[in-house]
Amino acid sequence: PLSLHAHGLFQRNSTFYDGVGMATECGIPPGAQFTYIIETRDQCGTFWIHAHYGTEGIDGLRTALIIHDQDPQLLDEYDEDVLLTLEDWGHEPYDDHIKMLQTIAEVDMPPNHPTVLINGINANFSQPIRFSPGRRYRLRVISMSFTYWFKVRLPGHTMQVIEADGISSRPSAVDGLDLCPGQRYSVIITAKESLEFNYALNVTFYNDFIVDIPGLTTLYHHVPIVYHDNAPVKTYPVIEDHKVKWADELAMEPRDELMLLEPVDHHIVRSVKALPKDLGVPIYAFGNYSYAPVPVLPLFTALTTGNLALLPSTYAPQLNAIILQHNHIVELELRNPDSVIVHTFHSHGHAFQVVESGPVHKNSSIPIKRFKGRQPMRRDTITLALGQYVKVRIQADNPGVWFQHCHQEQHNLSGLGFTLIEAPDVMQRTLRVPSEMIEFCRMLGHSTQGNSAGRAGSDMTGIEKPIAISGSANSISDTV
Repeated sequence: PLSLHAHGLFQRNSTFYDGVGMATECGIPPGAQFTYIIETRDQCGTFWIHAHYGTEGIDGLRTALIIHDQDPQLLDEYDEDVLLTLEDWGHEPYDDHIKMLQTIAEVDMPPNHPTVLINGINANFSQPIRFSPGRRYRLRVISMSFTYWFKVRLPGHTMQVIEADGISSRPSAVDGLDLCPGQRYSVIITAKESLEFNYALNVTFYNDFIVDIPGLTTLYHHVPIVYHDNAPVKTYPVIEDHKVKWADELAMEPRDELMLLEPVDHHIVRSVKALPKDLGVPIYAFGNYSYAPVPVLPLFTALTTGNLALLPSTYAPQLNAIILQHNHIVELELRNPDSVIVHTFHSHGHAFQVVESGPVHKNSSIPIKRFKGRQPMRRDTITLALGQYVKVRIQADNPGVWFQHCHQEQHNLSGLGFTLIEAPDVMQRTLRVPSEMIEFCRMLGHSTQGNSAGRAGSDMTGIEKPIAISGSANSISDTV
């Protein structure tokens, strides 16, 4: 089967179009066709579309999606729109890659590292971007990645960040961008007044949790910035990363000036947990159980079980389901206690306010950082750094079933996810799943009603036993 996810779009009143295989749809059967209808009136910015069923996304089914802003004030800030897509491209089908990973430890060097694609082309043959003196360019950078990070810099030029993950921000000057898998930025770059030199846009491809072997695990590429065909390329001394002013969501402010969401109704803690194996990728969890799909989509369970849809016991443990009441304000504290593996977090259905980061462990030298401006910046994808937590806030104003997960595909496929069941009572009154999608489920042998097992109440007879993982506490608490 096939499903497509529009990464970053909220899908208001249409959670069934969110494209998560075996969460919000059963998928499009082989030989069938389906049209996704995406409402774009309430959002604009830089997004992308990728497959979200099995390994189809990491195997290459992905593309950019740009929704242009009609705000005349913003349009007046730049003259030209330029797209820069960055991808990690495997040398074999990802299922084969996973089989290979089962023979080595995760932090060891896999025999075949991906190639970098820039705008869909091998980065060793990057196509030039042409600049004209004095013109202002909006550079939209999309990390269409599933494993690796990218750093982007243009020495000799200042970047003014104006967007993160589809949320417009007040302009702020930075030296570079550091993007985890799934993140996007827009920056305005004003071209030099002279044609004397050409320049190089530096793109670094890296991953902190794999043993670094120069030329294999960390790659350095350059996109030519051409002012004049015959001009030489101006060179600059290398600056150490810690001296670079990178874009930072905690230092950014949204253009729409949405204030901090408060008071908080629920404080939810989710810690990354792992069940190590001697070889291969560990089994992961963002809760007490490793996430796994179940026979009945949680969307259908939420829609067909009446008042029981408000009870966590109606959903199988491996969904790590969290039931949210309509319009409640929720603070998610996402913890990564790991000292080796960096993770990412992507939220479907929401752009969350990034409120705070700090150390998971006591006596750590990692500082606590809170948002610096008057309003916290919002985005939908973030890095969970080693030994750190991040606090984010959302308002449960988008009734639906929303998958929350690590955007490193091997971790996602290994269970690092949980499910928000948002206002199921409102969903039952307002949502109508397209008949084609219901028929696809039947064609693929899946029930479309009942609890996760297709039964009544909390009877999970017939469901595969969930994988329980102990470790750091996960909790849900009500804040009065």
